[in-house]
Amino acid sequence: MGNCWLYFGVILLSCQVVRSQRVRVLPEVEAYPNESVDLRCQFANPGSTKLTQVSWIFEATEGQRENIAVFHPVYGESFPTSAFRGRVQFTQPSLEYPSIRINNVKMSDAGRYTCEYATYPSGNEQGTTTLIMLAKPKNSAAAVTVQAGSAKVVVARCEALQGKPAATITWLAGGGGEYNSTSQMESDGTVTVKSEYRMAPASADNGRDISCVITQRTQDRPQTFTMKLAVQYAPTVRIEGYDENWYVGRTDALLTCHTDANPKVLNVTWTTVSGNLPPTVRVDQNRLLVQKVDESVNTTFVCEAKNSLGSGKSQLTASVIELTVDPSSAGVLVGAILGSLLALLLACALITVLVIRSRRHQPSYSGDNEQGNYSHKARLFGVKKASKNGTGANNNGPIYTYRESEPGALVEKGNEFPHAPSGIMAPHHIPLTCELDEAGQRKFDSLNDSMEEEEEEEEQYDSFGGLPTSYHIPRHEDSYGVYLDDDMESQRDGSIISRTAIYV
Repeated sequence: MGNCWLYFGVILLSCQVVRSQRVRVLPEVEAYPNESVDLRCQFANPGSTKLTQVSWIFEATEGQRENIAVFHPVYGESFPTSAFRGRVQFTQPSLEYPSIRINNVKMSDAGRYTCEYATYPSGNEQGTTTLIMLAKPKNSAAAVTVQAGSAKVVVARCEALQGKPAATITWLAGGGGEYNSTSQMESDGTVTVKSEYRMAPASADNGRDISCVITQRTQDRPQTFTMKLAVQYAPTVRIEGYDENWYVGRTDALLTCHTDANPKVLNVTWTTVSGNLPPTVRVDQNRLLVQKVDESVNTTFVCEAKNSLGSGKSQLTASVIELTVDPSSAGVLVGAILGSLLALLLACALITVLVIRSRRHQPSYSGDNEQGNYSHKARLFGVKKASKNGTGANNNGPIYTYRESEPGALVEKGNEFPHAPSGIMAPHHIPLTCELDEAGQRKFDSLNDSMEEEEEEEEQYDSFGGLPTSYHIPRHEDSYGVYLDDDMESQRDGSIISRTAIYV
């Protein structure tokens, strides 16, 4: 029996669903305030069902129903007294298409609208449309001016006023801050959302960017507000320009007082730890000009800046040093040194060139793979006796000399040896050995023997590293006796000299 009642209920519910599906409406409609909205309704496939009347019922909240429009095929249209009177109308006054239009919609018009048919014999059939009222919020954001400190305070605010549905606010910021948002329902059904960002502001945060992002259904994209934090703080001061080279007499020394503050610095003052400034300095706003460095500026300077929140100061101790080199003559001294070095280098280069050229043009003598240079010495060309027996070549031939002062000249000279003894006869006055008598021959042989001994001593010295063998005069014998080979040799300057020439 219980199962039978269950089956009967399912059948009734199914029939109700089929009947409700014949009333066709839109399930949901969106509208903005002050616009017009159409609510469509149609009874599909009535068949044998007789349509007697259609009504529109507004339900703001669950269980509160209110007729706003009625159509009867005989009695026509009817609009009961309600908040919609004068703003609602049928678009096509008929039972088949009883759609209505609501003009100048308000936020309070949001709710459920039911199109209900009175039929015979089926009874009432209906369809419900939900009207969703949308409102674009009025968005704004601003930074809050705060003072630097350690406590967290509100530094920026972001708001989305009277929006529907409620907006969502997020923040893009660093620095360890936090935010919270609140929502408030307005009387017209809109929602106001507010958000605040809190942090412990520092002077370094002044001017830093912070952004809030507002997202809401009626917006095509999220709206971003970027602002700069406004943090106020007392001045911070630093002094620059001291190079630790304040020597006595310097005239271009300068100190600058740099300040950082919010709000703006009102004034900057210069003093010293002892009080008044030295007479050789001059103040130009935030600059301290030292007209001439002397012992009076060997002190500690103090710069102080003030604004509406307070003051800040900084100090610098200057040390005056003695100048060991006059800076005005330093450039001249350096230039003189460089000039002297350059002149010395040029002189050395010139001397080197001259020496090289002189050596290239100086005549040279080569004999048996050895070279020699001629000075202003005379060279003699002649023959000596080669044996002790008194036979040999004639020693009384002409003697030739060569001098560099007389290039290319080979002349016969007489007794012109500068250091020759006065008792020695000239070569052309010496008699031949064949013309001497017996006494003279013995005297000549004795002199010749002494010369031979000297010659042997010279040859012994030469054999121990003295003159090379090329200087030893070769001897030749023929029917005329012993003679010497002069072995004449051509020179670069066109002259000829003998290898057996002797320096005197």
